[in-house]
Amino acid sequence: MSWAVAAEVVQGGGVTTEETLSLRPPANRVSRRAIGYWTVWAAVGWVVLIGVQTVFVLTSDDAPTWLTVTLTLSCVLAPLHLLVMPQWRYRIHRWEVTGEAVYTQEGWLKQDWRIAPISRIQTVDIERDPVEQLFRLAKITVTTASAAGPVKIAGLDHAEALALAAELTKTTQATPGDAT
Repeated sequence: MSWAVAAEVVQGGGVTTEETLSLRPPANRVSRRAIGYWTVWAAVGWVVLIGVQTVFVLTSDDAPTWLTVTLTLSCVLAPLHLLVMPQWRYRIHRWEVTGEAVYTQEGWLKQDWRIAPISRIQTVDIERDPVEQLFRLAKITVTTASAAGPVKIAGLDHAEALALAAELTKTTQATPGDAT
């Protein structure tokens, strides 16, 4: 499947032309360490949920049946989610930067494909939460002049994220236009 997106490109002398960028699967995968990162974050969520449910069931004189059922369901669904979700996300999450655009594909149940033309990039940011630091990962946020919001690439190797941010900064500085 290939979709086309029209992007205005400002060339020398203020002449505007239209360039077509194809929406296609980006070439690069995120770091394999992202699987562990996503697993840890999901596990934390499940531990909190199951912990709260367990406390209510154990401290209640007569725990409602629905609460016991939801606790049982959580105990069954948690391991399935922890096994499937990170692997699935890894297969879906991709990114690519060309001289014309930043391409991303992300999600696992709801999947998003985005193209950000280089000429529309306003800022490039790198973020690392404490767990990402443990896994030597980072995420890049590319803010554009778009109502759809920024383009994010999560799960990148930290060194790769630094190199990508430097490359995007260099490319956007060399691209004519005011990114609006």
